[in-house]
Amino acid sequence: MSATDGTTGTDDAPATRAEHCVVACAEAWRDAGEVLASPMGTVPLIGARLARLTFAPDLLLTDGEALLMADVPAVGAPPRVVEGWLPYRQHLALVATGRRHVMMGASQIDRYGNQNISCVGAWERPFRQLLGVRGAPVNTLNNPTSYWIPRHSRRVFVERVDMVCGVGHDRAAAAGPSATRHHRLPGVVSDLGVFDFETPDRTMRLRSLHPGVTVAQVREATGFELTVPDEVPYTRTPTAGELRLIRREIDPKGLRDREVRP
Repeated sequence: MSATDGTTGTDDAPATRAEHCVVACAEAWRDAGEVLASPMGTVPLIGARLARLTFAPDLLLTDGEALLMADVPAVGAPPRVVEGWLPYRQHLALVATGRRHVMMGASQIDRYGNQNISCVGAWERPFRQLLGVRGAPVNTLNNPTSYWIPRHSRRVFVERVDMVCGVGHDRAAAAGPSATRHHRLPGVVSDLGVFDFETPDRTMRLRSLHPGVTVAQVREATGFELTVPDEVPYTRTPTAGELRLIRREIDPKGLRDREVRP
């Protein structure tokens, strides 16, 4: 039981897998400056708030609807101080001018970073209807877009996505300079590790393993050939101060453990 809230473990308990994922997501916004963070998912939401409270103090956060928050409340709590109004039209303007870093989900993602959130199966007759394309193409062509995948499996990390929603490196290159000018995919965080596209052909590379995970496990759960360096470091462990912020201030109810099981 927690010394502070009765739900999430003692402050000196070792970091959980979920907390390593939180820190890995937070790192996506390190030194981001005054840009809007758009985290999609519980763990990225906690990560963005952790980044704001530590190494990215200029980061802009919303309440998930239309309010810019001046403070950093716990997940699920309303802001105590509101510093601005961000209606949908203004949000779209931020996207178009690149002043946002979104961390999206992916129902499928391939080695080049093409993302699918629309359907599974042939587009003409899919056997599973998902969210739809939404704003994924504009996101990937206008502002940095990272991905969070809480269940790393061959169903998600696929050889070829069934429909391209978020644009990957190969598709952007084929479309030419108008697509590549502002195209940036900083990385992918899953419950097994952290991945980037820092390879000569811009295909996915294993950047770090979460503690307790092996390269063999990642390869087994991935439906394409990853680039794997000779030595793969572990994802950094949250500091004592970061754990205190996560456990006491940002996510005292332990919602992170519902998305990434211990």
